[in-house]
Amino acid sequence: MKIAAIKQYFPILSWAANYQRDTFISDLLAAVIVTIMLIPQSLAYALLAGLPPEMGLYASMLPLVAYAIFGTSRTLSVGPVAVVSLMTASAIGHIAAPGSVSYIEAALLLALLSGMFLLGMGILRMGFLANFLSHPVIAGFITASGIIIAISQLKHILGISASGENLYHLLQSLISEIKNTNLHTLAVGLPVLAFLFWVRSGLKPLLMRAGLSDKAAGMLSKTGPVMGIIATSLAAYSFDLGQYGVKLVGDIPSGLPSLQIPSLDHSAWRELLVSAIFISVIGFVESVSVGHTLAAKRRQKITPNQELIGLGAANVAAAFSGGYPVTGGFARSVVNFDAGAVTPAAGIFTAVGIGLAALFFTPYLAYLPKATLAATIIVAVLSLVDFSILKKSWGYARSDFIAVATTLLVTLLAGVESGVACGVFASLALHLYKTSTPHMAVVGEVPGTEHYRNVNRHKVITHSEILSLRVDESLYFANAGFIEDKIYELLEKSPAVRHVILMCTAVNEIDLSALDALESINHRLNDSGIKLHLSEVKGPVTDVLLKTDFIKHLSGEIFLSHHLGVQKILALTATPEEGSSANWNI
Repeated sequence: MKIAAIKQYFPILSWAANYQRDTFISDLLAAVIVTIMLIPQSLAYALLAGLPPEMGLYASMLPLVAYAIFGTSRTLSVGPVAVVSLMTASAIGHIAAPGSVSYIEAALLLALLSGMFLLGMGILRMGFLANFLSHPVIAGFITASGIIIAISQLKHILGISASGENLYHLLQSLISEIKNTNLHTLAVGLPVLAFLFWVRSGLKPLLMRAGLSDKAAGMLSKTGPVMGIIATSLAAYSFDLGQYGVKLVGDIPSGLPSLQIPSLDHSAWRELLVSAIFISVIGFVESVSVGHTLAAKRRQKITPNQELIGLGAANVAAAFSGGYPVTGGFARSVVNFDAGAVTPAAGIFTAVGIGLAALFFTPYLAYLPKATLAATIIVAVLSLVDFSILKKSWGYARSDFIAVATTLLVTLLAGVESGVACGVFASLALHLYKTSTPHMAVVGEVPGTEHYRNVNRHKVITHSEILSLRVDESLYFANAGFIEDKIYELLEKSPAVRHVILMCTAVNEIDLSALDALESINHRLNDSGIKLHLSEVKGPVTDVLLKTDFIKHLSGEIFLSHHLGVQKILALTATPEEGSSANWNI
């Protein structure tokens, strides 16, 4: 195998060969900052997934190393994220009790299945499938998920028991239990929540007024959750808040995770397989979106198919090291980027930092209130909530608005898995709708040029015996009937037409169903004394048509340019008639 091919599958060989001291220092500094941010996040997201807190730490070690070896983004930071944690809890919550051995085994198996699915897609080069989830639909899903996550964490702020997979059940459960609110827990959770909200916007200006640079103040403001953890842990220890009903994280095992193969004979693996596919798709789309955004800022690029392999390897590593499904996180990746990370080695250093924390610092987390972690989650996920996409899509395209609103409502009312399924369906339905009713324009010659434009938008020259029609879409089974009906509809309004020219500048493909429709149009027009012509047909389309008898039976001709076609037909008929077109209803 050639060196270039090896580097394609092992991107680490490309950047590690020229690794320098300055790069090492930049990556190490970024890793320190991300580690400080990632420790409370990892604990919090494990709590959200219904798993022991140490599993959040385990999911932030080997997966980062695996991605550094196989991933193509220089600054993407992989680990537990809010949406995937919620989807994990949703997937295995009805299989076993949260925190039980069976629940943990299911989480490990879910990570393995997700990793194997991503690896399979990467090997088969199926990264293009992510394009079937449109950005508006993803935005709607993430907004709804953020709301569900935030509300699901209110039980920890209030110190009550509540559950539910959708907004209705969560609110119903919270309202029924709110009378049992633990005031001591509330006294911990509310101040931390207020503090973390203030930190997001108020700490940075305060640090800058104290003399810190913009970048330094921005980095230190990211440590707000750590400050909250230290303060509330000290308070819980000093005042023995556990005896007042304040739920604490408790003892977290010290040490590194043991490597083991997840049990493959879990009774619910078939159910988990479907969930793994959903988690993989959402995680991949989120990672690629973040990766592309950060890479563009440094004029770098990522390879979606190799990203599938990188994320797949990360999830397999999580399954083998006691973690749960992971993906590239937006917040930590931005922090990693802003902190000056140059290569994926920053991820490896972060994994080492998390490992050191697991070895030496977990005993100090025993008095950490769960309300603090809940507040961390709430503040983090509310930044994902973006209702502006509804206004934007409403003003831009109603079809996009329907897709966004449907995904958002289904996720809120039926749960995250139903929301993902609805998002995929909405994206495909949106694509089919747009392409099955393509824009078609009657065109005419712009005076003094050889250009042809829409008669309803420009003052153009037309001819009563020629119908020049531009189809702004490839021709395939879903729109073949629509195009055929539209041609007949236009001809009914123009009895003088003797030539129809289809302008094919936007036609990149003609499938067999569309070819059958064109043959039908050709025969029907020919029987009516009307010739069918094509113009500006692209090379690949011509190659396909040459494999059939269509061109042989075409009543008219195929013209290199539309203008040449019109001029030739006019020369043959010798009855040019210039003037503005009638009102064509397209």
